[in-house]
Amino acid sequence: MTGVSYSFVMDERLGIPLPELQKDWEEYSPAEQADMLLQWEEIRGTIPEQIKRLERVIVHKQNQLNVEDDFAHSCRLNSEIAELASTINDLHLWFRVNQDMSAARTHY
Repeated sequence: MTGVSYSFVMDERLGIPLPELQKDWEEYSPAEQADMLLQWEEIRGTIPEQIKRLERVIVHKQNQLNVEDDFAHSCRLNSEIAELASTINDLHLWFRVNQDMSAARTHY
């Protein structure tokens, strides 16, 4: 048997492992597909909590922004909030990737 031609690699920005496929989804055996889907469902199940964690960080930064008088620091906070919101959006996209790992590959 040859080596495994897929893996799940931690994406530091998103805080979850993402699929990294070495070939097209259709080229994997049914057993490999089932294994990948099982692993992905376990990872996918952690996404809502990751989103909640990031939302809490956004609320904290928004509270800081509400009392911040320094313009430069306000700009940094706004930028950080925008990046966190972008991360949440990407997590929502990944959460929708369910049974179609070829779609997951196009997002990576």
